[in-house]
Amino acid sequence: MKILILCTGNSCRSQMAEGFLKFFNSNLDVSSAGTEPGDKVHPLAIQVMKETGIDISSNFPKSVNKFLDKSFDFVITVCGGAKETCPMFSGKVLKRLHIGFDDPAEVTGTDKHILSEFRRIRDEIKRDFKQFYIENLNNK
Repeated sequence: MKILILCTGNSCRSQMAEGFLKFFNSNLDVSSAGTEPGDKVHPLAIQVMKETGIDISSNFPKSVNKFLDKSFDFVITVCGGAKETCPMFSGKVLKRLHIGFDDPAEVTGTDKHILSEFRRIRDEIKRDFKQFYIENLNNK
């Protein structure tokens, strides 16, 4: 089962979703990418995933262009609200899904508030991707 998770920067949400799917089943072929990939995975994304026992510190943002010549069973966009444009994937895919989340990198305020928002969004990603896994991938 080949899965591609897309967002704009590939530095927070899609990286966390990739980490959770690989944790749920290490045999899945999961990748993540962005239309405008950042320089590195956000340090707070790495920190809050480490709190769950998942290490994404060796991950790095990748461009969606790297995957256009590949085929996928699922392409999942994880972009958030109306102010954010979801990326399109023009490669071969059997099923497209959207599971939207707020962008934790856009949160402002105190360090404590920003960290709590990263944790909230991490927990939402875990919940929703666990549901996706149960409904679409478990025993497949």
